[in-house]
Amino acid sequence: MKFIDQVRIEVKAGDGGRGCVSFLREKFIPKGGPDGGDGGDGGSVYFVVDEALSTLLDYRYLHHCKAKNGAPGLGKTMHGKNGAKLELRVPRGTLVYDEETNELLTDLTEVGEPLLFLPGGKGGRGNARFATSTNRAPRHAQPGIPGEAKSLRLELKLLADIGLVGLPNAGKSTLISSLSAAKPKIADYPFTTLVPNLGVVPYGGFKTMVMADIPGLIAGASEGQGLGTRFLRHVERTDLFLHLVDASCMQEGDPMENFQMINAELDRYDKSLTGKPQLVVLTKIDVPEVREQSLELTKQFEALGYIVFAVSAVTGEGLKELVTVVGNELDRLREAEITTPLPS
Repeated sequence: MKFIDQVRIEVKAGDGGRGCVSFLREKFIPKGGPDGGDGGDGGSVYFVVDEALSTLLDYRYLHHCKAKNGAPGLGKTMHGKNGAKLELRVPRGTLVYDEETNELLTDLTEVGEPLLFLPGGKGGRGNARFATSTNRAPRHAQPGIPGEAKSLRLELKLLADIGLVGLPNAGKSTLISSLSAAKPKIADYPFTTLVPNLGVVPYGGFKTMVMADIPGLIAGASEGQGLGTRFLRHVERTDLFLHLVDASCMQEGDPMENFQMINAELDRYDKSLTGKPQLVVLTKIDVPEVREQSLELTKQFEALGYIVFAVSAVTGEGLKELVTVVGNELDRLREAEITTPLPS
């Protein structure tokens, strides 16, 4: 399945049906008077968060989304049929922007009842509505009110508890495949991961956390280098970062400098990202040269105030301790959010 996280669509609510101009003509009722019915209301447009969806692929080629129009009124004061509503199903975490003004219209993060987005146009009144004591045979009815239309941009920002960041080939895909049922592509060349991957990681008995494997960042990512800013937005909603550091010969440059470079790119993209809690994970310690460097690197990172783990996703070394600490830290952050009083 293709991962599509940004689309542009035209959305229109249904038009109201026109009112009917009609006069009752039946046997023994030669002058029955006006009996034109009202037009039906146009269908409304709703957004529905569907947890089964993880991409905006459904709208990749569906550029025009229109609710049904209301049917016109009929004689004998029969009301026209209301237009069927249109439900746009999107994944959790979808942002809806007005394409013309770039205004954020709604943030779809909660699963629940369909959200009314564009109400359908009201149906016009038939001529029976206009009969008065002085105008017993009105020959006019109202047209239906057109439904509102908007040009929208849908953007998906994945909702995950944990974000995995680091250089390409730092071991993010291997780690998430070891901790969850996610099966990302894994190979020994840069940019193997071309789309974000989500994995559900169990911890603390029956609790779970969602981990997002973000495609590797490089210097200049905040300015569009490499995969650029295309996937940086997916780390905005994570509560905690696991910053993976690879000290093997496969990674060029000094590990500490690479770590600082990634953080600098996150800061350039959005300064709030560097304010999120980070845990440092030294990967591939099953490699002898990495194990030798891990003690010295641990001291350097701990001197900067980071909690450091040395793990091997291949042998499983250190993974249990990592999951336990990350789960406890996540619980602590959630409790802090609940107990923090809202501003008055």
